[in-house]
Amino acid sequence: MPVAVAHLPSTTGHLALREAAQQAVQRDTSLTVIQVVDAVDSDVDAAHRAGLSDEIRNVLAEAGLTDLKWDLKLAAAPDRTENTVDAILSLADQAGADLLVIGGRRRSPVGKAFLGSVTQGLILAAEYPVLVVKTSGG
Repeated sequence: MPVAVAHLPSTTGHLALREAAQQAVQRDTSLTVIQVVDAVDSDVDAAHRAGLSDEIRNVLAEAGLTDLKWDLKLAAAPDRTENTVDAILSLADQAGADLLVIGGRRRSPVGKAFLGSVTQGLILAAEYPVLVVKTSGG
């Protein structure tokens, strides 16, 4: 069963990607990289996939994991947190993932109360373990 990672192009996103790749190697399985976008359009999708695939390859190469088998999945979700959570979990479920790796960041209590939290939603809704990684500074 593959390891899934919810990826964003950021320092924390790259950290989550590296950790997910290492988990996949340890489990002798593949990696499913999930990114949620505003909309999936065939022309934009192809260009976005190409750029994101290059970024993923670079992060994996920096970690010495160039032989890892991985797949990229894009999902469209409107602005709402619940839709983002649903989109990530849907793709992770479709991949048959038995672990989801996500990047986390520090948020104030007010920010959590008003804006919701994708991280919290994923932790509560996933039916398999969720590993949250974060940078040491936040």
